[in-house]
Amino acid sequence: MNDLLSAVAWPRAPSFPRRDRVSRLRQVMSEALRACQVPETVPERKYRWPMTTDTLPSESPERLRADMVATLTEQGYIRSPEVAAAFAKVPRERFAPEAALTAAYSSRDVVVTKRNATGRATSSVSAAWLQADMLEAANLCRGAKVLEVGSGGYNAALIAELVGDEGLTVTMDIDPWVTERAARFLTATGYPQVKVVLGDAEHAAEEHAPEGGYDAIIVTVGAWDCPWGHLLAEGGRLVIPLRFSTITRSFTFVRDGDRLRGLDPTVCGFVAIQGAGAYLDQEAALADGAVKLTIESGPTLDVSALDQALAGKRAELWTGVMAAHGESFDSMHLWIATVDDRFGMVWADPERGKDLVTLAMRWYCPVLITPDSFAYLTIREVQRIDEAEERRWEFGIHGHGPHRAELAQQLCDHVQSWDRGWRNHSGPDFTLYPADATVPEPADGQIFRKRHTQLVMTWA
Repeated sequence: MNDLLSAVAWPRAPSFPRRDRVSRLRQVMSEALRACQVPETVPERKYRWPMTTDTLPSESPERLRADMVATLTEQGYIRSPEVAAAFAKVPRERFAPEAALTAAYSSRDVVVTKRNATGRATSSVSAAWLQADMLEAANLCRGAKVLEVGSGGYNAALIAELVGDEGLTVTMDIDPWVTERAARFLTATGYPQVKVVLGDAEHAAEEHAPEGGYDAIIVTVGAWDCPWGHLLAEGGRLVIPLRFSTITRSFTFVRDGDRLRGLDPTVCGFVAIQGAGAYLDQEAALADGAVKLTIESGPTLDVSALDQALAGKRAELWTGVMAAHGESFDSMHLWIATVDDRFGMVWADPERGKDLVTLAMRWYCPVLITPDSFAYLTIREVQRIDEAEERRWEFGIHGHGPHRAELAQQLCDHVQSWDRGWRNHSGPDFTLYPADATVPEPADGQIFRKRHTQLVMTWA
């Protein structure tokens, strides 16, 4: 079940024909390996993924780094020799000394470096695939002026490699523990030119903006709003994981007159921004935290009533909507958020929550929430007559609380509507407007109004 649903948690990487992938990987790896002075070993007749450098010990940082570059290139997240060379040169393990080498160089995993009193991560080294994807999206060049919102050091070092000594890299964080550590690691690894700023980026970013603005702004914390668009230089790019209706997508925003057009929305998750830009969703922790419901706004949730709902009777509906193994269906979330203001997310502890709810996915599972009831997406495997048949799953709905049947039917209708009309659509378009702009209501879409901006999602 989780294999099927990994398509939602991990975005689709750009794909190339195999011959082109091999040619491109050879080119990119050649540049990258030269940058970190690792001997290049590319077999002539047989290609293995990920490629490694056989002259190095299997657990050495250099070999793990080269393997990571090869993997990210093969998967399409690294798409240029410049980004490959940066990843090959910067020692990732030096910015995550608390992690094992294999964990530091995992292409998929986040390295959490700090947690708060409740155990929630407040600082981390982002997953390498996402860092590579965002850096490629930023389209950095030598001499560029770049602001990073949310620090840690490693990503700033990658940026510094890409913009060179003639460029400007400013990395900013609100936590003095993070900035002290980032500055120390950057100096120790050969990047003392990076300007590390302690401050709340909601306001402090403007104080450090160069004349003419930044060529790129890369936000590496989960932001609910975007107050930095006016700091972009002409032709600049703003790459940001933006949250709306409990959904997070990493966008590449480019200026289009008085607005910013959002390109390539990518499923992702980030440590939430702190300070003046923070926004707290409503959260109901049920069964002593084994199950959590999250919704952005709406009526106040009655946690006691929802706790009773979880322990009570359950409604069950099956939608007749199927998904194949590995098939992506992340646009379903966007459609439900478009048509229903009660949209939120449900999460369950892998151990304590597994007998309480049967979620369709481990992360980002859709749910409709009212003060005393909720209905969420579930899934079951479809029985196969022949073992050779492709494995398929059917989406269903589980409802809890006094309004369980009604909510379950409404969520079922949304899933079926998405399947009929929008499943094979390229997805909605996103545009970011200033908060005071007059924006017409889209025929099929939603406007998410924030403090500084309005995010407009339209299905054309």
